[in-house]
Amino acid sequence: MPSLPPIRPEDEAVALKSRGPGAFDAPAAGEPDPARFDYLLRLGDDALILGQRLGEWCGHAPALEVDLSLANLALDLIGQATIFLNAAGESEGEGRDGDRLAFHRDVLDFRNCLLVEQPNGDFGRTIARQLLFSTYQHLLYERLTGSSDGFLQGVAQKAVKEVAYHRELASEWTVRLGDGTEESAQRMRDGLDWCWRFIPELFEVDELLEGLTERGIAADPRSFEADYRSAIGQVLADAQIDAPAEQRPILGGRRGHHSEHLGHILAVMQFLPRTYPDAQW
Repeated sequence: MPSLPPIRPEDEAVALKSRGPGAFDAPAAGEPDPARFDYLLRLGDDALILGQRLGEWCGHAPALEVDLSLANLALDLIGQATIFLNAAGESEGEGRDGDRLAFHRDVLDFRNCLLVEQPNGDFGRTIARQLLFSTYQHLLYERLTGSSDGFLQGVAQKAVKEVAYHRELASEWTVRLGDGTEESAQRMRDGLDWCWRFIPELFEVDELLEGLTERGIAADPRSFEADYRSAIGQVLADAQIDAPAEQRPILGGRRGHHSEHLGHILAVMQFLPRTYPDAQW
């Protein structure tokens, strides 16, 4: 039996130019895309869980103005979560919509980062969490406005304006608390110290994210980590607060390994839809 002809260098060069890196791994149009589904879950779950956390402040914030501000942030995030999770359901192709993904998944199926599921604590810790996450989310959405995925691009172009306000509000309160009384400054420092260990996870890049970045769909968080660190450092300098010492990173949320706090959130959030699964509102 004759052997196959050898591959000539000029043939290999033509093949390499014909498709970009990772292009052969991309699903055909209209087919389920597991990688895109998982990425949409990450974006949606981040917004959903933080929105739920901020909603816990309703009626409990230190002032009426703050109560309304945190509620508005929560509504923005829940709106983003609804859009991302509905799109995730379409990408999955198994008939699940945003409500089904939000209220009928178990804790191990959530893909949010660990930072957003942390307890509110006092107002200082809530502001610390918001500063660290909203700064990251704002920089992420800015880059997603250039995504090759038309849906992500469109959502990011609208949501980036909301998140810019979230970042501004958290930054202003960080300065106000840090440069206020000794007690307010200490509460702000304590909140940052609690949340600081969850920052590295925001910039973790796994194989899935690497592939989506190569396809132009996702944004590589490593590309803006330096900008993030600089921005947080500037806010803390204005607040007269030193950045906490680096701590051992806590990772795993993107893979479904969560703290006990997420289970407590879901027990409250999912109780009604699971108790009355066929209820119509």
